Amino acid sequence: MAFESLFGGLSSNNGLPDYLGYAVSQFFANGGQSAYILRIVWDGSLSWAGLPSTARPACVASATGVGSTFTLYASSPGSWGNNVWVKVITEPSPSTTFTVQLLDGSGELLEDFANLSVSPADPRYVVGVITSGSSNVTFVKPALPPQAEIPPPAQPNATPIAGVNLAGGRDGPVLAPGDVNFETALGADNAASSNNGFGVSLLNRVDVFNLLCVPGETDETTIRQLQKYCVEKRAFYIVDCPQTVSRDDLQNGRLGTAPGGSAPRSLRGEDSKNSAYYYPWVLAPDPLADNNPAPFPPCGFVAGIYASTDSNQGVWRAPAGIGASLAGVSGLQKSLNDLECGDLTALAINCLREFEVNGDVVLGARTLAGSDQAASQWKYVPIRRFALFLESSLYAGTQWVVFEPNGEALWSRITSSVDSFMQGLLLQGAIQGTTPQEAYFVRCDSENNTQSSIDQGIVNITVGFAPLYPAEFVIIQIAQLAGR
Repeated sequence: MAFESLFGGLSSNNGLPDYLGYAVSQFFANGGQSAYILRIVWDGSLSWAGLPSTARPACVASATGVGSTFTLYASSPGSWGNNVWVKVITEPSPSTTFTVQLLDGSGELLEDFANLSVSPADPRYVVGVITSGSSNVTFVKPALPPQAEIPPPAQPNATPIAGVNLAGGRDGPVLAPGDVNFETALGADNAASSNNGFGVSLLNRVDVFNLLCVPGETDETTIRQLQKYCVEKRAFYIVDCPQTVSRDDLQNGRLGTAPGGSAPRSLRGEDSKNSAYYYPWVLAPDPLADNNPAPFPPCGFVAGIYASTDSNQGVWRAPAGIGASLAGVSGLQKSLNDLECGDLTALAINCLREFEVNGDVVLGARTLAGSDQAASQWKYVPIRRFALFLESSLYAGTQWVVFEPNGEALWSRITSSVDSFMQGLLLQGAIQGTTPQEAYFVRCDSENNTQSSIDQGIVNITVGFAPLYPAEFVIIQIAQLAGR
């Protein structure tokens, strides 16, 4: 798996699992197909509450061999880079081209870059080819600003057959949710507008992502920031409950952890419509502990269920019910009955529940804005996620209108295009109704495109749809006919 080759697979710290690797495995085991993984690490530019040693990348910087002509750095911090060897093979004179090979400690070839040149005008310029093409090394010195110019290297010497190894890489301390250093490195407070190249802001480089998980993250301030980020990115955040949270805590609004015993902050603000909360933690075999059961945050399992439901049934279907059983689990940390689940569901707490026949299942599909008291139009996960899907799809599918003459002809073409898309969704059963008139409307005309918006270069498209509400409760009424 690519995750294992890049991040090292499963790991533990002081006898406790590092939840990221496990959550990735749980995601794929429950139906997930693709994921972006962000490595949270200190890059030397952040302010920390306390960090005993900084993580830094390994580099080639020897007085002989390749280091006398150009310097390479491991592509990311950590001691892993000390196991990378750089081999340079030069061509006989008068040729000035050369080959750079990257090897691991056993001599196995990792990457091979041929016909390289030290001339910046050459299409095979070594700095450009390696910096853009290598997963292991880069010419970019970590201390340099992102756009700093890299000095052109000199013609390299041939290295020994074994190559020259990178050295000096060092791992920083393990960062985990609940550690103030992790929260700083996550950088959720200004993620949407940030381009600082670390933490969750790295997702700004991704064109589209629709689910966000931070396994084991329960800090209330951070959760609120991630909720806001997901609203701005048209994404949905799966929120983990604290491992030790009780039903009394949940019923009293203490959904997360607050520093220093301070009063809980509500996770049900305006941005909570793009998030859902799951309880309790899940017990699953830990391969690093002889497969003995260990507790894990639910987000990895639940995200896999989301992905599987999206792929097999559609984003408009609830990722819950007896068909949404968790794979690879040993049980749940807490057992809930019908009454307890009903009480928590009314508070927009999505329960994981054990059934004798169906096993452990996701038995809830409400957003954090979906408590009975809130009466939000975004009460249910599938309705909110369908709206996000619709918004993202229509935004991407109408980019052709940019710089078209903004008038009746354009509005008619837009209406026809969007109507065709909505009709397709109706035929798939994504919208309530049997006819277009019952199911949706598309408006792009002079009513919502005034002269003022035309003058500003804006074309407005309004789309409405009749959502499919999930059957959340089953009510059976039995009557006995007297005298028969």
